[in-house]
Amino acid sequence: MLTITDLSLQRGGVWLLDSVSLTVQPGQRVAIVGANGAGKTSLFQLLLGQLTPEQGSVSLPGGCRIAQMAQEVAATDRSARDFVLDGDLDLRRLERELEQAEARGDDNAAAHIHGELDLHEAWSAARRAESLLRGLGFQNGDADRPVSAFSGGWRIRLNLAQALMRPSDLLLLDEPTNHLDLDACLWLENWLRRYDGTLLFISHDRDFMDRVATHVVHFDHRKLELYTGNYSAFEDQRSERLAQQQAGFERQQARIAEIQRFIDRFKAQATKARQAQSRVKSLERMEKIAPAHIDSPFSFEFPVAEKVSSPLLSIHHGRAGHGETVILDGINLSLLPGSRIGLLGPNGAGKSTLMDALLGQGEQGAASTLISGERTCGENLAIGYFAQHQLESLDLDASPFLHLQRLSPRASEQRVRNFLGGFDFHGDQALSPIRTFSGGEKARVALAVIAWQKPNLLLLDEPTNHLDLEMRQALTMALQNFEGAIVVVSHDRHLLRNTVDEFWLVNDGRVAEYDGDLEDYERWLADRRKDDTEAPKRQSAGTANADGGAGEPESEAGVGESAEDRKVRKRAEAALRQKLSPYRKQQATLEKKMESLHNVLSNLEAQLADPALYNDASKNQLKELMGKQAEAKAQLENTESEWLDVSETVETMEEELEG
Repeated sequence: MLTITDLSLQRGGVWLLDSVSLTVQPGQRVAIVGANGAGKTSLFQLLLGQLTPEQGSVSLPGGCRIAQMAQEVAATDRSARDFVLDGDLDLRRLERELEQAEARGDDNAAAHIHGELDLHEAWSAARRAESLLRGLGFQNGDADRPVSAFSGGWRIRLNLAQALMRPSDLLLLDEPTNHLDLDACLWLENWLRRYDGTLLFISHDRDFMDRVATHVVHFDHRKLELYTGNYSAFEDQRSERLAQQQAGFERQQARIAEIQRFIDRFKAQATKARQAQSRVKSLERMEKIAPAHIDSPFSFEFPVAEKVSSPLLSIHHGRAGHGETVILDGINLSLLPGSRIGLLGPNGAGKSTLMDALLGQGEQGAASTLISGERTCGENLAIGYFAQHQLESLDLDASPFLHLQRLSPRASEQRVRNFLGGFDFHGDQALSPIRTFSGGEKARVALAVIAWQKPNLLLLDEPTNHLDLEMRQALTMALQNFEGAIVVVSHDRHLLRNTVDEFWLVNDGRVAEYDGDLEDYERWLADRRKDDTEAPKRQSAGTANADGGAGEPESEAGVGESAEDRKVRKRAEAALRQKLSPYRKQQATLEKKMESLHNVLSNLEAQLADPALYNDASKNQLKELMGKQAEAKAQLENTESEWLDVSETVETMEEELEG
C-alpha cells in the first residue's frame, strides 16, 4: 500500500527523517508515535503531496483514494449533514452531473448517472452521514444546524465525520480523539476496526491505540521503526530493544575508553605513533550507539493543602442546569478527602453541568449551575479546576513564570523556575509570553497554575486534550500520588483506570454510583445504542395506541411484573452480567491472539514465497521458517478451538440474559 524508500526530510533547517525506508501493507492500521516536533504531521503532509523530500521517494498504488481529517473548518451556513456529505467527492460530482444533464434535457445521460448513483448507494448517503454524526456525539436535530453554529471542538468532529464519509483506500487521522468524549472514542474505535482500507493515525491515547492499531511506527532519532502489534506490544518490544541498546552502548563506551587510554599512553612514542594514529581513525569510524535516554522531560506533583476538611464538599437535594432548564435533579453527594471519582455518562447527559455545580458560585470566576439545593463547603476547601475553556482565561501576554509569580509575589525566582522545570518549561521558554504556545503547552501552564496553588480537591474536565504521551503519563503519576480528592471527566481510559477508585454515572437527569468498570460501561453504551436503533422498528411494529398511532409493545419481562419482581429480575441480570464479564474478556483476549497469529503466519508465508529460499545454501533457513510456520498453525488451531468453546459459553449466557 505504502512504500517509503531512502527518504530524507527537513523542515525549517531541522532534519526530521534521514535515509529512512518503510513498507505498510494493505489493511494495516498503523499508529504513528514519537516526540512532539519529531515530524509525524509532516509525514502526513508528505503523503498528501504538500511537502517534497530532500531525497528518496514515497510510492502509493495508482488510483489510491486518500481521505484525511482536516484540523480546521471555516464557518459556513451549510448544514452539518451537507458538510459531512461533501466528504463523498464522487457523490457530489454525480449530483452535479445529474443536475446539468436534467437542465439540458439529456435523458440518456440522466439515466446513466442515476445508474451510477444507485451503484454508489446514494439513496442511503444522508442516512449514513447522520449515523456518523450520531456516533460522534451529535444530538437529534444537529444535522440540520449550520456548521457556523458549532464551537471549534464540535467543528473538528464534523471534519472527522467528513473524512469517514469519504470512500478511501488510505485514511489519515491526526489526533482524532482530541475533542471526543469517551462515548465517541469507543464508537470511533469500533468504526475504525471495521474499516477495510489502510489506516495511518497519530494519537497520544494509549487505550485507543491498543484497541485500533495492528502496527506502530515510531519516530526515533530521525528514523522510522516499525513494530508489529498494538501500543502495549510496542512498549514491550521497545523496552527490550532499549535494554539491548543500553548494553551495547556500555560495551562500546568501555571499548572507546580502552582505545583512548592506548592513544593517550603511546601517542608521544615514535615506535607506537602509527598504532596510536590507527586507533584515532578507528574511533572516528566507529558508529556511535546512542545512550538509551528514555527519561520523561516532565516530573511534577500536586502538593496538597496543609489543612483539610471532611467532608470537603457536599450537595443535598440539588437541581442543576442552565437558567430555568433543569438538567440534573436529586443530586445528593459528598466528597471526602481521598475520594477518587470518574464521571461516566452519554454525551450531553450533564457531566460538565455536575462539574460546574461542584465548582459553585464564584469559584474560579464561574457562575453556579446549581438552581436549588444545598451546597456545603468544608472550612478548608481549596479547589483546583481544569477545563479546556480555562486555557482561554490564561493571560496570553504573560509568561509561565509570571503566571505563578502573580499568585505568589514573594516566592523566589529559583523556586518558581524549579517548579516550572517539572512541566518542561526551562530557560527562555519559562519567560516567554504564552501567546505563541501550542495547545499542549498552554494546557501544561494551566496545570502548573493549579498545582502551584496546593488544592485539596481537583475537578478535571478532559485534562489530557492536547497532551502528548509523556505528559499524560506524568499527569497520571501525579494524580496517583495526590492525597486530596479527585473528580475527573476524561476519554483517556488509561488515566481513568489508573487514577480513580469509583465511577459515578450521569444519565437520565440523575447522578448515581456506577457498579461496574470501564468494560461494563462500554457494554452498557452498546446496549443503549442498540435500543436507540431498534426503537423506531419496535414502534412501527407495535400495536395502535389510543390516538391511532403505533405504540411500543410491552416487553415480555415487563408484562404483569411488580416493582419488587422487577427489582429481583434486575439483580439476577446484574449477577449474570458480572458472571459473563470474565468470559467476554477471555473471548476478546483470544481474538487478539488469533489476530496476532494470523499476522505471524502472513509474515512467514511472505518470507516462504521468496524463490531464493529454496536454494541449497538456504536449506537451514527454509527448515527454520517451516518449523515456525507449523508451530504458529498449531497455536492458531488451539486458540481457535479455545475461542469456540468460550464463545459458545458467552452465547448461551447472553441468550439467558435476553430470555
